[in-house]
Amino acid sequence: MSAREDDDQLAATTAAEPSSWNVPNGLTVVRLFMVPLFLWLLLRQDGGDAASRFWAAAVFLIASLTDFVDGELARRNGQVTSFGKVADPIADKALTGAALIGLSVLGELPWWITSVILVREVGVTLLRFWVIRDGIIPASRGGKWKTAMQMTAIVLYLLALPSSFDTVRMAVMAVALILTVVTGVDYVVRALRLRKGE
Repeated sequence: MSAREDDDQLAATTAAEPSSWNVPNGLTVVRLFMVPLFLWLLLRQDGGDAASRFWAAAVFLIASLTDFVDGELARRNGQVTSFGKVADPIADKALTGAALIGLSVLGELPWWITSVILVREVGVTLLRFWVIRDGIIPASRGGKWKTAMQMTAIVLYLLALPSSFDTVRMAVMAVALILTVVTGVDYVVRALRLRKGE
């Protein structure tokens, strides 16, 4: 192979992977840095400060929305990178995990619910890494509903709402839990199919 062909191959390889220094990846990193702030607000005064709970919910909601924004920007602008494929799900699970664990530590959410959701989320993240060389499994409609319901349920638990809202937030969390399990099973099936080349 000539030096010219070597240069052309190197250029093609470089062009195939956009720079990791972009806005979507920046938003992912910001989301990661928001997790400690969120936890501090949630656990402040043993979760008994209403103002801190409100701001914890606000930080959680803003951080969650950046997950939608960075993914959309990356796909629209052709800025999907290997760093983003790895860091984005980690940041997403870190935020969700911090919220669920924090609520369970405060005694406001049963540990078994937190455990089921976290096992599913960590399992799906590991599956993403397992099939990353074979391709990307796109988010299903059920997965999007799962994320939306989880966000809604967590925000309802984060806010210092009166006890009259207990039934509402428990019902939303139940729906989120069902969607979490069902979409988790679907993700395993799709990952296995992708590995087999189907």
